[in-house]
Amino acid sequence: MEKQKRILIVRQDRIGDAVLSTPIPLAIKKHWADSFVAVLVKNYTKDIYLNNPYVDKILCFEELDYSDFKSFVKAIKKIRQYKFTHALMLLPSEKINYLLFFSGIKNRIGVGYKFYQFITFVKGISRKKYKPLRHEADYSMDLARNLGVKQNELVPEIFLNIDEKEKVKIIKKDLLLNKKYLVGIHITSGNSAPNLSEEDYLKLITELSKFKNYKIVITDNVVPKIIQNIENVDYPNVNLSLRESILNFAALDCLISASTGPMHIASALKVNTVSIFCPLEACSPKLWGPLGNNHKIILPRKNYCNTVCPGNPKICSYKGESEAIIKEIVISVHNILGNKNNNAD
Repeated sequence: MEKQKRILIVRQDRIGDAVLSTPIPLAIKKHWADSFVAVLVKNYTKDIYLNNPYVDKILCFEELDYSDFKSFVKAIKKIRQYKFTHALMLLPSEKINYLLFFSGIKNRIGVGYKFYQFITFVKGISRKKYKPLRHEADYSMDLARNLGVKQNELVPEIFLNIDEKEKVKIIKKDLLLNKKYLVGIHITSGNSAPNLSEEDYLKLITELSKFKNYKIVITDNVVPKIIQNIENVDYPNVNLSLRESILNFAALDCLISASTGPMHIASALKVNTVSIFCPLEACSPKLWGPLGNNHKIILPRKNYCNTVCPGNPKICSYKGESEAIIKEIVISVHNILGNKNNNAD
């Protein structure tokens, strides 16, 4: 009888990356129904995997303090108790590499070919400098494919339990009042992608607020001052936990944002998205676009990046292009909601 596969998936970075790793447990369970699958994530991203029926255990880095030798040994003992046979390390990390090596996980697969991976016998998976350019979820699935998993389905999913689904209905009703569509706008991006300025988002809110069927909510946990206290606009996620915010995202009919973690949360909840992107390879929708939902990608005009772009996507605010982008966002929201005849107040 074949030994049970006990697989640890390690994803220690940001919200969007964690969401895009959610197809992997399903793929593993489809291949080995009796396998034990655990994820090792940051404490603030664990809510993405909560209630996931394909994950048997959620471990958090904060529970594995390995800042000194004594705590490192404790962390090793913590990992060892699960008797993992395989580990998939989706982001290179020297500390994690040694932690899993000394934890006795025989089969470890990681991204790239670092020296510390070589001396600890990690099997490296090359991304070949992102050529051809594929989706991040597809690159991540390569590690599971290396185990023999045959899976091309790359649809992320966040699972809500029955009580949460009922709560989402209440949230939607309370926020909508007498409106028809709940439209979320996420303003910040943590400098992870090009984004409109706060002033441009204020213009967008003003434009969308003219339409009688739309209730606008700002989905940021911390709202920029210039956006605060706008009449008839709510801010439901302020100071909430990620899981509480996820329920608010699930209540939306559409989310407008740059390429951010909230966009991936919305897509994993099958919420419509309208997303501003950049054509640069590192920011491309081919690599980071939403998956599994109804969505619209908005890019600047073809010559913009050659003539105006500052060259650094982290500081790009689509200067000189924002009015056209705002107009396209409004049109896209109308189209994606099937609400072309919505009239302004």
